[in-house]
Order: sequence, then C-alpha cells, then structure tokens
Amino acid sequence: MVVHLSERHMHRTRWVLTTLWLLLIVSLFYDPFTPRLTDPANTASPLRLDPDTCVLVQGSCLPLTAYSLGAPIFWGLVVPASIFILLVFGHELWRRICPLSFLSQIPRALGWQRQRKRVSSNGTVRYEIPRVEPDSWLGRHYLYVQFTWFFVGLSSRILFINSDRLALAIWILFTIAVAIGVGYWYGGKSWCHYFCPMAPVQKIYGEPRGLFTSQAHLSESKITQSMCRVVDGEGQEKSACVACQSPCIDIDAERTYWEGIQQPAQAWLYYAYIGLVMGYFFYYYLYAGNWHYYFSGAWAYEPNQWGSLTRPGFYLWDYGMPIPKWVAVPLALGGFTLAGVWLGHRLETWAQQRWGSQLSSETIRHRLLSIGTFFIFNFFFIFAARSWISLLPLALQYALDSLLVLTSAFWLVQTWGRSLPLYQRESLSVRLRKQLVKLNLDWSRYLDHQSPQDLTPDQVYVLAKVLPGFSREKRQQAYKGVLKEALQEGYIESSSSLEVLEQIRSQLELSDDEHRTILSELGVEDPDLLDPDRLHSVENSVRLTGFRKALERLLSLQQRQSITDLLQRDPQGVRRLRQQYCITYEEEEEILWGLDREAGDLHRAKHLLQQLEPLILRYHALNQPQLLPQTLVLNLLRASVRQKKQLLVRGLLELIETTREQDLALRMARELGNLAPTALQDVLNNPLSAWKQRLGSEILGYLEQSANGQPACSLTMTAGDMADHLQALLQDSNPLTQVASLFILAKVDREKAQQQAQMILSHRSAHHPILSELAQQVGKAGGIPLTACPALEKLAYLFNTHFFADIHSKTLLELAEIADFKHYQTDQVVSDEGDTCRELLILIEGVVQVEVERDGIPAVFSLLPGQLLDELEVLSQGIQAGRITAKATPTRILAIPVDAFDAILDRDHDFARRVIKLESARLHQVVGSPLFNG
Repeated sequence: MVVHLSERHMHRTRWVLTTLWLLLIVSLFYDPFTPRLTDPANTASPLRLDPDTCVLVQGSCLPLTAYSLGAPIFWGLVVPASIFILLVFGHELWRRICPLSFLSQIPRALGWQRQRKRVSSNGTVRYEIPRVEPDSWLGRHYLYVQFTWFFVGLSSRILFINSDRLALAIWILFTIAVAIGVGYWYGGKSWCHYFCPMAPVQKIYGEPRGLFTSQAHLSESKITQSMCRVVDGEGQEKSACVACQSPCIDIDAERTYWEGIQQPAQAWLYYAYIGLVMGYFFYYYLYAGNWHYYFSGAWAYEPNQWGSLTRPGFYLWDYGMPIPKWVAVPLALGGFTLAGVWLGHRLETWAQQRWGSQLSSETIRHRLLSIGTFFIFNFFFIFAARSWISLLPLALQYALDSLLVLTSAFWLVQTWGRSLPLYQRESLSVRLRKQLVKLNLDWSRYLDHQSPQDLTPDQVYVLAKVLPGFSREKRQQAYKGVLKEALQEGYIESSSSLEVLEQIRSQLELSDDEHRTILSELGVEDPDLLDPDRLHSVENSVRLTGFRKALERLLSLQQRQSITDLLQRDPQGVRRLRQQYCITYEEEEEILWGLDREAGDLHRAKHLLQQLEPLILRYHALNQPQLLPQTLVLNLLRASVRQKKQLLVRGLLELIETTREQDLALRMARELGNLAPTALQDVLNNPLSAWKQRLGSEILGYLEQSANGQPACSLTMTAGDMADHLQALLQDSNPLTQVASLFILAKVDREKAQQQAQMILSHRSAHHPILSELAQQVGKAGGIPLTACPALEKLAYLFNTHFFADIHSKTLLELAEIADFKHYQTDQVVSDEGDTCRELLILIEGVVQVEVERDGIPAVFSLLPGQLLDELEVLSQGIQAGRITAKATPTRILAIPVDAFDAILDRDHDFARRVIKLESARLHQVVGSPLFNG
C-alpha cells in the first residue's frame, strides 16, 4: 500500500512528476517537435492526421492541420489517469504525488507564510500562521466554492481552453499561482481542502476508500494515508499536521465520508457532479450534431476555438439554434447539474419509502452514492482518452474496457457492505485491542502463537469475553482507555459517548452507571477532556502530539535538562516549532506543563481543588434544615454528589502519591484536608483502597491533622444560593440526579424551576421521559407533592430501600417503570398463606403484620416502611409461607411483578450478584434463628 512508501521516496516522485508537468506547460508555449508527429505527410507516425478524414461540426468539415500534443496529452491521458488513481488507489496516492499540492507548499518550505499577530492575556506578543476557521464563511461553504470553480473550469474548457494551448497554459499557471498564494495565506493543506477544483472529484472517487486504499481506522500507526509528514534529521518520518481541516480526508477518508454522509452539501455534491459530467460530454453532441467530433479528439486541437464563441451553441436535426455558444455552454451544463441534483433527491425519497423500515437513512444514502460513483466512473471512461485508446489494437481496447468495468465492480462490491455502525465497530475494536495489550494478559492460550494485531474486529470482541484473568476491574480499565482515547480524538463527545459506546459496553458487560463513573474519573484525571469549549479531534490530537514530540527531540538534541532551560537557551527554535504546528498560546502552556512535571502537577491539583470546592458547597446545600421534609428525594442527590467528591479526592490522593516534589505533595495534602475533611476520611477509611498504606506517614499526618480541625458545615444558606446549586446539579447527565434536582428546586424556588422546566420541554427528545414528565408537573400552578409525581416517588422509595441501594441507575429506572402502588386498609389481607408469589412487595407507608407457623409454633411480627415482605418466596419462586395483613390506614405497598423482576436480574448481573449476597445473609440469619430451629 502507498501508505508504507517512505516520504523520501514520495518526495522524489513528486519532484519528477512536477518537473514533467512543468515541461508539459512549457510545451504549450513552445513545441517545435510534436507537430511533426501529427503532420499528415508523416506516414510513419500513428498520430498523423488522415487528410481524407472529415470531422463534421454543425454540417461542415472541420479544417485540421498538424498540431502540438501538449493539450491532447493533458486532457486525454493526465486527467483520466487521475480519475483511475483515485478510484483504485484512493486519495492517499493522489494527494502524495499531486504536483499542484506540492507547489502549494512552496511558501511553507521557504518559511514565507503569512503570520498573524496575537497578544495573550498577559500581554505576550506572538505570531501564528493562520488557518481557515471552521465557522467562517469559507469553512462552511468550501464544497460549493470548489464545485463552482470546477463548473467554471469545465465551461471554460469547452469555450476557451480545450484546443488553445496559450489559454490552457495561462489557466494552469493561474491555478498554480493561486495555489501558492493560498499556501502563503493559510497554513497546512488549505489549498487542497478549501480551494482546489479537483477536491470534489477526489471526494467522490476517493471516499469512503479506494479499491486498494489502506484503512486508517484499523491502523495503529500515528501517520496514516496521505497526512502531512516530514523527515527529521535522523531520517525518521514525523507528522507535520496542523489540523487545517477536521475531519481530514488525508488522515482518514472513511471517517470524513461518514461524518458528512447526512449533510445536505455532500449529497448535493455527488448528484451535481454526476449531472455536470454527463452534461459536459453530451454537450459535444449537442454542439456538433454528432459524436464523431468528440471521439475523434478534434476538440483538443481544433483551430480558432475562440472564433466559435458566437456560433450557434446547439445544433440538432440539422438546425443551429440562435443561442451563441458562450451562452449555451453554461446553460447546458447548469441544466444537467440541476437535473442531476433533482433526480438524485427523487431517488433518495423513493428509496427511503421503499427500504426506510429496513435500512438506516445513512445506509440508503451511502448505497445510492456508491451506485452513482460506479455509474459516473464507467460513464466517464466511455468518453475519456478515447482518441488515444482507439490507436490500440481492438483486442487491447476490449481488454482495457473490461478492466475498467471489473475494477469499478470490485470497488462497488467492497463499498456496498460498508456502514456507519460497521465503521464504528471496527474503530472501537482497534482501541479495545490496544487496551487489552496494555493489560499484559495471557494471549497464548487463545491465539495459538498469533499476534493480537492479526485479529479481526469480531475476534477482538470475542476474545475480550473469554480471556483468562479478564476480571471486571480489568474490563473497566480497558473500557476507560477506549473512552479516553475516543474523547481525545474527538471520535465521540462526552454527551454522546453513552450511546456511541453502547455496543462495546455490551460486549464487556458494563452498565451505563459504570460508564458515567468512568467518565467522571476521566474528567478528574484530565480536566480539559470533558471541556466542551476545547477542540478535541483526531487532527488536533495529531498536531499537538507532533509539537510535543518535536519539543522532546529538541530537548534531547540540545541536551537540556528542562523545558525552562530550553526556552532560555533556544527561544527561536521553540518559536519555529510553534509556528510550524500552528500552536496557540494556551496550547503551548498546556504542553509545556506536560513536559515540566512539577508545573503540570501543580496545575492539575489547582483544577481538581477548584472542582471540589463547589461540590462541597452543593453537598452543604443538600443538608439544609428546611429541606429535611424532602429527605427521600434528597438522598438521590446526596449520593450523586458524594460519589463525585470521592472521585476528586481520589484523584488528588493519586497526584499526591505520584508527585516527585515533597513540598508540593505536602501543600496539596494540607489544602485537601482543609477543604474536604469528610470526603477525605471516607476515602482514607475505605479498606479496599489501602490509602493509609500507600501514602507516607508525613503525608498522612498532614491529611488527618487538617481534617480533624475543621468545623461543621454552615446551616444558614440562603434560598437563592440553594437554588443556584440545584440548577448546577440539574446539568448532570444522570437522569436520576436531574429529576431529583428539578423536584427540590421547585420546593426552593418555584420561578427558577419553571424556567428550567420550559427549557427541558423545549428539548424534550434530549431528555429522559421521567424528567419531561416532572417538567410538565412543575409548569403547572400550585405546589407539587411527591405523590403527584408517581415515577419520581417510586424511584425515591426504591432508592431508599436497602435491598435496592447502590444499584445502577438504569436498573432503578426500569424497576420504577414496572412497579405499581397498592393501597390497603386496616386488617385487609395483603397476601395469604399458600398464595403463589407473583409480586415482590415493598412496604412504603403504614404497618403490616406477618403471621407464620413453623413446626406448629405460631409467630407474629411486624414490618415497617422500607422492608421487603416476601423476598425469599419471590427469589425461590415458591408460595407464601404465612399471612400478611395491613395494620394501619393507609398502608401503601410498592409491587414489582416477579416475571419482570427476573428479566431485570438476567440483564443486570451486578444487581443479581447483590441480590444473591443479600439473600444469602438473610437466609443465614433465618436458618440460625431460634424460631427456625424450633
């Protein structure tokens, strides 16, 4: 594959092709040699004009004389070769050999690029090489700009350029000048991405991939496909990506394809291109009145092309329409373009109606675009290079035509089965495989001397389930690595990660709650990872990594001990690297912190402490006396905040444990102990964490000394402050936290709660149904008792029942959905002895009395709210052992159907293990009781 060819080799290839192209341009100005080959008197030349041939144009023979071969070679060989290369070898070959792309990089190579002055917040002046901003007009409409230039180019070919060597030379030189100018004005491959008229053609034939293109998403190499690269002084290739476009076709063409598949511009481009190309070739017939004019190739050496501008632009049925050619050409090409767009959208609508229930909209559009590419490739080669192919023996002509059809057919078969879910599955399998390798598991038992890199995506997922020693903790560790890498590369966003990673989470048997916990841990470890204002993308990751490695290499070459020393001794070298990679002031600071361990630890510690402080205040807000009547719902929020506090404390303890500077560790320990004494003690006293053994005695002393002297939290918080904290909690991703926050907010500040409810209802589809249901209640006038929100009430009672404490949020929501309230009066029988247990019963209000008889000895005992009435009978699928009677009015019971409960146990293995553990202890207690033993 081309991706494996060295940059040195490709650099030499670009020089050769560029030199040949420049010689071809020179021949357009001066060519005393090739006209001899086309001279009718040169009977030895296969290219000579036949003096007896008549090429009819609008009923008259075209006068022909000996001509130069520069224009016919360019139109008949160079252009068709580029189309063939794109479909077969993909953009990754074309972008690496394209002379125009090569010439556009002249300003970068010479260091003559435009620089933009920037002044940082602290007054530091720096100069950056600008890039096209994604939100700018050009960044949003570049596909239309490129297609317009392509349209103008084809129209100009027919009108001015095809056979006029001087016009062709000027057009090419003008394009080269613009490419070099763009290379000066913007960094990276901005010419290729935003201006080049061939870019739409590359997109259509090169995406999602060529027939023999490498698959970037399955590669573990940091340098993929045709991405920008340079060779350093040691002969090693390194990335030179400046993230000038995201997603970037040079890094991963298939990712670019799937990210744009639903955008109107992409479908428009495909259908418009198909219509335009058809219109271009059909126009030769519409103009001349026959096909011989085109297939003879006379249009490439027709004398006095400019003189035909005022001739009739259409000639049909021996009649020249009174529309001049200069009007007819854009009219015909524009009409075909619009017809292509119209027909493409009509086909999409029909296909959606026909297969919309079976296939996703992405798949339907993908297959239509694939068929369109297959069609237009073969249609193009019906016409392209025919004047040259006709010189070959007939057998070779048939062989070449067969090769083109077979090649495109193989491409279509390969492309047809691709889909967005398949691409995502393959991408995640590579990330999972990398994480599995890091765990140092025993591969030999299952791979039979194979390398993990040889596994297919499906084999990786299967192996993840059967690997020995792949415990739940290691599955979480592997998933965490996959999630972190996907977030860093912009493959997913934190808001969509739950949905996108559902498949891999299912394979690893991890719950949604575990995902949220891991996501929170990542936010603690890397504060910028979940920041929506930070640019996370593959391209940006490649750019920053390239700058970091270049700095590390500079440190090594100059034998500097620290980055501070390097900045003092060689500021110009750092400045050159900064400009080369288009590094902003903020990005440079972050990378320098990463290279300076002490500064990086200090920065991270400050950020963690800044996150911890508002959480502590929110926890104080949830413990205010005026909220005590809402304790059932408050417990949901307290558990969520407590978990996040502990995550941040663990992150700080890990930082204290690993930092090399003892003074810094002691300072962090003192600040942590002063800020979060309660959460700190909870973490330190957890026997599973062993922090007291991991931390040194001096550090531990600082932590405990600071924690012991802290006063209790303030109980005089204002209603306004409480409302602000509840609004912050409402932004949490967990629907349990959201719904509980909104309910409590309605008790504290009705007006703010109604404002939040309106926002939720305006984006109903983005929220869990339980939150939308509560938002509707909040929008009504009057107070909201918990009983008016049955879904939340059921959640609250379930959460506060010991049997269901600490289970996954998704499971709790499922239980609340299937549970029902039942109401009883005093002395009403809830369940009688011998009844089949069809429901799990939870007492939530009132009193019940249980009457049982064991070995002839009657026993009566009462149960209070929060207790289960028949868990042993339900789990054993047996019958009721005694009579259960209500002894208060009202008595309310939450009933969960046994069949639905069993289905949830089958899905949630963690919950099943918890139930078994609880009931084993309960059974042991019952068996050991005097009543049971008689």
